[in-house]
Amino acid sequence: MIRLYARERVPENWRGAIVALGNFDGFHLGHQAVVAEAVRWARAEGRLVMIATFDPHPVCHFDPKAPPFRLTSLDQRQELFAAAGADAMLVFEFDATLAQTSAQDFVGQLLADRIGAAGVVTGEDFTFGKQRGGNISVLRELGAQYGLAARAVGPVQRDGVVVSSSRVREALKAGDCATAAALLTRPFAIRGIVQHGDKVGRTINFPTANLAMGKYLRPAYGIYAVKGRLCDGRELLGAANVGIRPTFDPPKELLEPHFFDFTGDLYGQEIEVSFHHFLRPEAKFDSLDALVAQMARDCLEARRLLENA
Repeated sequence: MIRLYARERVPENWRGAIVALGNFDGFHLGHQAVVAEAVRWARAEGRLVMIATFDPHPVCHFDPKAPPFRLTSLDQRQELFAAAGADAMLVFEFDATLAQTSAQDFVGQLLADRIGAAGVVTGEDFTFGKQRGGNISVLRELGAQYGLAARAVGPVQRDGVVVSSSRVREALKAGDCATAAALLTRPFAIRGIVQHGDKVGRTINFPTANLAMGKYLRPAYGIYAVKGRLCDGRELLGAANVGIRPTFDPPKELLEPHFFDFTGDLYGQEIEVSFHHFLRPEAKFDSLDALVAQMARDCLEARRLLENA
C-alpha cells in the first residue's frame, strides 16, 4: 500500500479511484463502515480505493494549544487502512492554505482535478472547505459538475449510542479500556521509540521501556495491563504506568511498560503498547519498598487478566 499526498497531482494510474474521505482518527466502527462502502463501490466497478485522511488534524491548526487528542498516528492509520482493503492512503496536509480553500475549490481543484476521483464516500455528518462550507449535499451538487459521484454512510450505533472518536476518547479518559476497544474493534495503542530514562526500574527489578506519548490522547493516568508489539512481530505481556510518576521527583509524563519474562535491549526501537485493562489510578507512595510491593501485585493481576483473556 502506498502513501500519496494531496498537495501533488495524483499519478495517472491512480486516477479514477473511489475515495473514502474523512479524518478517520482512531478508525472506529463508524469509519470502517464508510471505508467498507468505498471498497464495495470500487470493487464493483473495477476501481482502486484511496482512503483520505487529514494530518495534522484540523483542530491542531485552529487551536494549537489544544491538549493532545490523537487516537492513531499516521503510520498506524496506514496499516489499518491497508487491512480494510485500501490500495492507497491519501494525506491532506492541513495548513493555512487548505483551511482557506472553499468547498467549491476543494471539490473542483482537489478532488476532481488534482486527485481525479471518480467517486467519494463520506459520513453523513462530514464537513469540508473554508468555515465548513461543504457537506454531503454540497459534495453531490458540486461533484456532478465534474463527473464526480458521491455517497454518504449513516452513523453506526453501539448500545444505542452513535460511535464517534469523541466517545472513544471519553472512554479512555475514564480508564474504560473495554468500551474503547469495542468501539475501535481493537485495543487503543500508543506507538513510539523507546528512550533512555533514569533507569530506576532496573534497580528494583522492574525495568521499563520508556515512551513519550507525543500527540496521543492521554488515557486516565494509572496502571494498565498491556501488550507490547516489537518491530520483529513478537508480542509481550506486561503492566504499564501512564502518568507523571508522583513518587519520583521531578514529575515526568511517560508511558512506562514493564514486560514480563523479557530480557533484551529495546532502546531506539519502535514498539506499540496496547491498553487492555485499567488496574488502578496512579498513586504516590511513602517509600520505595511500598511502591515495589504494589508493583509486584499489579504485575500479578495484569498477568492474570492477560493470560486468561
